[in-house]
Amino acid sequence: MIVISFVISAIIIFFAIVILTGKGDGLMAGYNTASEEKRKKVNIKRLRLLTAAMLFLASIFFCVMPFIRDNEVINLTSPIFLIVIFVFVILANTWAKKK
Repeated sequence: MIVISFVISAIIIFFAIVILTGKGDGLMAGYNTASEEKRKKVNIKRLRLLTAAMLFLASIFFCVMPFIRDNEVINLTSPIFLIVIFVFVILANTWAKKK
């Protein structure tokens, strides 16, 4: 279980680095299917930063979860993680837009 968690975390970190370096714009859902006109409205550097940060947080979450034995802590951290993801989605739709 721990090894699988670390492998998943390593894969997530790899994709975060690919996106952060600008080589993985096609991996970002919504951006890769957007028309050229809609892509011009997005600040791609900010979107890359947000996407990479979200992926790094997800990798930390995958690394820490196997070591938590208490179900109450797991029941608390999962909704917190979902709230953080929700905040990142809002930021991607507001802060990452060109004004």
